[in-house]
Amino acid sequence: MTADFSHSPQEQRTVLCVDDEAIIRGLCASALEDYRVLTVDSAQEALKLLENEHVDIVLSDIIMPNVSGLELLKKIKEQQPDQAVILMTGYSDKNTILEALKAGADDFINKPINILQLCTTVDKTFEKQKIRQELSNLKRIDRLKSDFLGLISHKLKTPTTAISLFIQNIADGVESPHDENFKQMLSLVQAETEHLEQLIQDLLYFSEATLESEDMPLEELDLGQLAGQIAVALKTKAAERDITLRIELAPDLAREPLPLNPQRINFAIRALLDNALKFTPAGGSVSIEGRVEEHQLSLTISDTGVGIPASELPKIFNKFYQIDPHHTGQVRGFGLGLFYARDFIRDMGGLLEIESEPEHGTRVRISFPRPS
Repeated sequence: MTADFSHSPQEQRTVLCVDDEAIIRGLCASALEDYRVLTVDSAQEALKLLENEHVDIVLSDIIMPNVSGLELLKKIKEQQPDQAVILMTGYSDKNTILEALKAGADDFINKPINILQLCTTVDKTFEKQKIRQELSNLKRIDRLKSDFLGLISHKLKTPTTAISLFIQNIADGVESPHDENFKQMLSLVQAETEHLEQLIQDLLYFSEATLESEDMPLEELDLGQLAGQIAVALKTKAAERDITLRIELAPDLAREPLPLNPQRINFAIRALLDNALKFTPAGGSVSIEGRVEEHQLSLTISDTGVGIPASELPKIFNKFYQIDPHHTGQVRGFGLGLFYARDFIRDMGGLLEIESEPEHGTRVRISFPRPS
């Protein structure tokens, strides 16, 4: 496997070149000097990279061993219908080109590669993709607004109804401090009040995160110290749920501070720990481990919770999507934690990976390249 990275100092427009010939990969990386060019030598590596990297255009050869460029195109379009894909081919087989067009190919480049054609085609596809994304974003924003308003209404309705009904019953004399079930009802209302308060705090934060400028100030932070403070703050919550929270953070993390945005990294770690506690039953355990590895610094959050079915894993980073393992229809929160956690970590140059299996818990790993 080969994975090469060529970075443009000014632009972050990204092209992924997929070709089993090193000379073609090198040619594309050299010619597309206005782009950040990632190169891999197989369709399998391309699909793996696309899971965690934002790529504007995929530039792939058609004829490759094991998995062809045409098969790669189909797999990409299945997972990311809006992803722009340009195919490179040394053959003018009309049937192949027709099949590629039906599968959603955006354009073609003939081999042997003409540098001018390569640059022109990529630039043209990028501009088309930008316009398409702008139109798609407008539709998506409109849909998200409607979905979010509906979600807020639904999430706030349950606790406010319970609180309002309890107060009304007291006013009408139905509930009395002398009744045997009064304390039980009061405890439930207190829990709903705390839940309502948390929802409002989450709502305010998510609103800030959505409207916040893309420019985020970075500071040199000790990842281990930050993770430890968040975990310690959640120990009481874990104890209340009879969950053991283990903290294992390597001391040498302090020697390699990372350029991070304090608010966003704090949110990401807390959201992941909150999820681990939320889906771990009483008597279970959650752990957070920090390590300095050969090329990166990592945090791993593991739990002994209910786990996530394989069919659900591709959806968990979608906005508003929530896992409902017990099919109760009453999942707490807005379903935005994982979406923003991955987004924030990516923006700071990190990677978020999740492994899970039903009844065997979940393992979440955050990693950042070691500072030079």
